[in-house]
Amino acid sequence: MEQVKQQSELARIIRERRAVKKGYNDKEVTEETVRKLLDDAIWAPTHGMRQPWRFIFVGADQKENFAKQVAATYPEERQQNREAYLNEPNAFLIVLMEEPEIQKQWEENFGAVATMIQNFWLLAWEKQLGVVWKTNPHIYDPKVKEILNVGDNEKIAGFVHLGYFDKKPIKKDRVSIDDKFTRFEG
Repeated sequence: MEQVKQQSELARIIRERRAVKKGYNDKEVTEETVRKLLDDAIWAPTHGMRQPWRFIFVGADQKENFAKQVAATYPEERQQNREAYLNEPNAFLIVLMEEPEIQKQWEENFGAVATMIQNFWLLAWEKQLGVVWKTNPHIYDPKVKEILNVGDNEKIAGFVHLGYFDKKPIKKDRVSIDDKFTRFEG
């Protein structure tokens, strides 16, 4: 007889979390909400306590202007499409990462930032706030870095699209751990 596995609340949230890419409703994502989520999310592991992140919030009051400026960095024939795309979310959290010269520290910083974003995503999901971490080509564009006043030693790790939603995205199964797990037998 198969034993019923007891799942912790955290495990349930990890398994339920989805990327919410569209279908946002009109509920405003406030700076206060994002700050509260970040206050817990920043407890991510960080090598040497470097805490290599910085955040820029774009709320509903600035989203249209922001979308227009970022879209303007694309070739003219793509600008309208990119502007419409950037107006879909209710808000953005732009996550910046300190870029050290030493490759090992760069990788540690990226790991810390990715972990912090996952923390933020799980905390947001718990509040029914949809999140998706996007790394579209504009995050590498020097003009976008200029628009956002990104420092010379900083990298845009991603645009985190935010918005409340009414319908959860469908679950996409994962490959079994049995297919991804081996044992060293040196």
